[in-house]
Amino acid sequence: MSRALPKYNKRRVVVIGAAAALALTGAVVVNSALAGESKSSGATNAQTLASPGTIACPDVASQLPAIPATAQAEVDRNLALLQTQIAEANKRLVDTVGQGGANFVQNAILGPLKDKRVSTIDRIAISIGRKGTKPQGLDALAGCALNTGGAANAGGAANGNAGNAGNAGNAGNNANTGNNNAGNAGNAGNAGNAGNAGAVGTITCPDVASQLPAIPATAQAEVDRNLALLQTQINEANTRLQNTVGQGGANFVQNAILGPLKDKRVSTIDRIAISIGRKGTKPQGLDALAACTLNK
Repeated sequence: MSRALPKYNKRRVVVIGAAAALALTGAVVVNSALAGESKSSGATNAQTLASPGTIACPDVASQLPAIPATAQAEVDRNLALLQTQIAEANKRLVDTVGQGGANFVQNAILGPLKDKRVSTIDRIAISIGRKGTKPQGLDALAGCALNTGGAANAGGAANGNAGNAGNAGNAGNNANTGNNNAGNAGNAGNAGNAGNAGAVGTITCPDVASQLPAIPATAQAEVDRNLALLQTQINEANTRLQNTVGQGGANFVQNAILGPLKDKRVSTIDRIAISIGRKGTKPQGLDALAACTLNK
């Protein structure tokens, strides 16, 4: 009995040890699976947070003339305010992801931002004009645009890579077989990729006709001609957008297409207001409908 007991205990130790090893292996497997799940979730969350894009606005400081010394402080304050307004708009963009319809960003963020910028830019022009030559045309710098820059591209596969600027490192985008997408940083719109013809987007503008008051009969024909001209201007801008894919830098669309389009629309909308005002009440504030945006 004294010799059999140690053998029994040895076998017992081996069985217990095996069970412990099996439990440890299971724990390692479970922990590894959980770790992998956590990493995947983190990547998804990072992409989700990046998805709204950012708001880009024309630079005002570089377009100013010589600033009188007595106006410098006020100009600096308002230039800083312009930057604060952009930062606040970008924060609102992130905070409202998924809210509203197709025009939510334009109506709730870009539109109000433009109104704030118009007032701030006017104050800059007035302060310079008190002791110098008041700069003209700065209101053309008020409109901003949403730069999606490849955000909201999580998963990458079968998304046509619309607006895929800065695509290097897009998690999940390695599955874009046939897209020749390696090293695609800065390749705005992925021009030339098969099936990617629509990636450049389209230009959308606020509707003017729906905002007009009653139109006198004597002004109807002129108003109709100018409303048709507004549509022609949008069509021409969209054609230019398609024909210039890949040209210029980050602000090319804003400076070469959206800016000139806004100037044309301001003139056309003014003619509409004047024609109505000849025999009726001239509508006010229609210039707020002049700025357009790139809808990707």
